[in-house]
Amino acid sequence: MGLRPGEAAGLREQDCRLPKSGWGLLTLAKTRPESGKRYTDSGESHDERGLKHREAKEAWPVPIPPELVTILRDHIAAHGVADDGRLFRTESGKAFSGSTVSKIWKEARGYAFPPDVVASPLAARPYDLRNAAVSLWLNNAGVHAPEAAERAGRGVDVMLRVYAKCIDGQREIANRRIESALALASRTIEVRAPRDGT
Repeated sequence: MGLRPGEAAGLREQDCRLPKSGWGLLTLAKTRPESGKRYTDSGESHDERGLKHREAKEAWPVPIPPELVTILRDHIAAHGVADDGRLFRTESGKAFSGSTVSKIWKEARGYAFPPDVVASPLAARPYDLRNAAVSLWLNNAGVHAPEAAERAGRGVDVMLRVYAKCIDGQREIANRRIESALALASRTIEVRAPRDGT
């Protein structure tokens, strides 16, 4: 789904539309970035703020695939939510620290990847999941840049600059898509063209 860590930390049950089947929708309204106790108004390590690149009270709709809907439904059923509705929190209701998330991510990589991949920089940080999501949308799924930017919560120009390398090298794929579209257009024109003597 491509959320920033602070956006995931601020995700609340009331922000989630999780149907029993099909795609769901997260309507994000708040973020809880980790800044350290010295730098927050609350004195906590995470402070509640508005969304990055959005007006103060502007929400951000993020469609989520059925697999993630199921994961979130199961998570809520198994663990409940915090008093304020947040999905992800410690036993005391606080947000997980970045160091805890990084530690768990490092362990998960050890289970998921073979040793040579674990030793590589591939998906080394939790934030890399966001980059992987946007790269997948642009590179493999063929999602148009404006839609990918909207889902990622950033401007098209910045997104294209950041992910230019992932889009590079797509000439053959683009050629096949154009050929397919031209062939379809040609067949449509042939069907609609009047035959002689009609």
